[in-house]
Amino acid sequence: MTYEIYDDIMTLRLVQEACTMLDLSSEVVLKLFGEYFFSFCKMSGYDTMLRTLGGNLVEFIENLDALHSYLALSYEEMNAPSFRVEKMNDGRMLLHYYSDRKGLYHIVPGIIEAVAKDFFDSEVDMTVLNQSEEIERTGKKEHVVFLVVQRPNQAQRRPLPSDGQSKVQKEEDKKEVEETMKRLKDRYSNLTACPRKRAPWDIVRSIVRFGQGNLLAEFIPQYPKRLWIEEKAFCNAFPFHIVFDKHLRVKQTGVNIQKFVPGLQTMDIRLDEYFSIVHPQVTFNIDSIKKFINSQFVLKTRREMMPQCTQQQALLKLRGQMVWMESLECMVYLCSPKLRSLQELEERGLHLADIAQHDTTRDLILLNQQRLAEIELSNQLERKKEELRILSRNLEVEKKKTETLLYAMLPRHVANQLKEGKKVEAGEFEVCTILFSDVVTFTNICAACEPIQIVHMLNSMYSKFDRLTSIHDVYKVETIGDAYMVVGGVPISTEPHAERVANFALGMRIAAREVTSPITGEPIQIRVGLHTGPVLAGVVGEKMPRYCLFGDTVNTASRMESHGVPDHIHMSPFTYRALEGKGFDISERGEIEVKGKGLMTTYFLLENLHASEEQIMGRDPEELYRDAPEGRVQSRRVSEHPDRKKSGMSSDSPDSPSDVASEDQNTKRDTDNISGARPNSLQPKTVSRNSRFCVLL
Repeated sequence: MTYEIYDDIMTLRLVQEACTMLDLSSEVVLKLFGEYFFSFCKMSGYDTMLRTLGGNLVEFIENLDALHSYLALSYEEMNAPSFRVEKMNDGRMLLHYYSDRKGLYHIVPGIIEAVAKDFFDSEVDMTVLNQSEEIERTGKKEHVVFLVVQRPNQAQRRPLPSDGQSKVQKEEDKKEVEETMKRLKDRYSNLTACPRKRAPWDIVRSIVRFGQGNLLAEFIPQYPKRLWIEEKAFCNAFPFHIVFDKHLRVKQTGVNIQKFVPGLQTMDIRLDEYFSIVHPQVTFNIDSIKKFINSQFVLKTRREMMPQCTQQQALLKLRGQMVWMESLECMVYLCSPKLRSLQELEERGLHLADIAQHDTTRDLILLNQQRLAEIELSNQLERKKEELRILSRNLEVEKKKTETLLYAMLPRHVANQLKEGKKVEAGEFEVCTILFSDVVTFTNICAACEPIQIVHMLNSMYSKFDRLTSIHDVYKVETIGDAYMVVGGVPISTEPHAERVANFALGMRIAAREVTSPITGEPIQIRVGLHTGPVLAGVVGEKMPRYCLFGDTVNTASRMESHGVPDHIHMSPFTYRALEGKGFDISERGEIEVKGKGLMTTYFLLENLHASEEQIMGRDPEELYRDAPEGRVQSRRVSEHPDRKKSGMSSDSPDSPSDVASEDQNTKRDTDNISGARPNSLQPKTVSRNSRFCVLL
């Protein structure tokens, strides 16, 4: 957030993480950040402001504190460092960096080097000479001294000439100087009489200055012999100035500062008794002030020295420039009230009339009032933008949850059509394989158990079945009570639909053995029936729409399940022909009487000869259907089914449907021509595809 204040602990943690990820030292990372921060400031609209700070690198650095003071109007809690340039007698330049934010001083070389390269077309080398805690800076924790060496950009340097070229170059330079001198003498001879008494060459020097063939203009200011202004006029024109000597004794003050700090009317009082230095944070003495003479000074009144009637008001802050007057050995502080808005003006009991008309603080307050309103609007927009981003992210999460739930209830392409408001047309599928299953002795279990036990049992079983539907890519149509219905080849036609449903049926039988009966504690048994044929599929209803299958194939599949044998997979001759030669072990049951169908030769599916139990259950990382032509399984064989020797079952065998008639047949739904739920056939609540809530009666 642009105007958000972040703790330095977070900054240092980010630096540490960057160092770890990039395998670089913190010094390198911070220096690179300094270079980027300069570019970031230019891109953020401060380019022109930075370019106008100074004509050279020294002036630029000396005015950084003034820039920070201006930015503090917008960023009130900004904790900016201070800079001071010190020129040594030997020509070296020292940069003093002061900050109460430890560990960030390596940013400075990155910023200064980028500024020198971009603004002043030069290169800078910075070396840390000293790092300590500055005693005379109260509140500041770090004082770092850099040695700054500035040189022209390598690309701008002329190559050093050879000996022969050097002589020629010297002759050309000498000739150029002579021609320049001749032009200047001719110009001097044509000069008119000057009203001022100055030596002729003084006049020439005031026009030009020599510098390797370049002519540079030079300005020499003129000062009056006496100051043409009255004391009263000066105090009125600069109503917030203070003059004090080297012992900090007040010698002169402006009229308005006397009004708000009455104690200053007493001459020779000490200035530090009424004010403290806010910026730069130096000890309040004349030597410390001289060190930072190029910085803006901010003074704040001491509450205990203010009149009783104004002690509850906000403290007055002054911002201005210190100027040392050598002849008087006094310092003049030319200042104005430091205000950010009209509200601060009122809080301190001030009016615009109290500020001199020539003082731009008037305009600054009014302009900044508008800017603060824009900043507040920008903050609100950023907060709203962040809130919208979070809401959008949460909405996307909820949308995915809704879509997941919708896709669990309806086929994906059908659900997408319904979301778009389109009508879903019924589709005819020439061939598919349908599976029905039910729990053996389910009516007896329901009669002997609490409803919640039945819910837990069915939920455990159906959760395992639902997982298998994803493994074998079959579609779960519905569950009604203990009945479970699955189809392969619908709603997306797939060639190996019979193999997928057959493998799913084998997996169902294994999974059912992992669920125990709440009565006996023994594994439950299921009956499974398969049939292959054509169906018509479509969406029925508008409130809680259902994807249903219609046709005689549904009825026949249900008959295969109801005429089946416990713990066996019973299938019609049509499914047998679809699986024949596909690697499945199938035994013929013989002819049986099927309700509504007459005599029919049916079969039992025993096992998959080319797939292991782990693959069928999805526990083997090797994909079951990978690279299998037309859905054929290309894997290892499962162990022989324990009931494989019971092949050739007929209606006369002990396990025929007449002898194993389901005791809960009276609870079966009639599935003639349609697969759909009766209004009172509510289903148990499960946690996966086609989950529904069930009331057990």
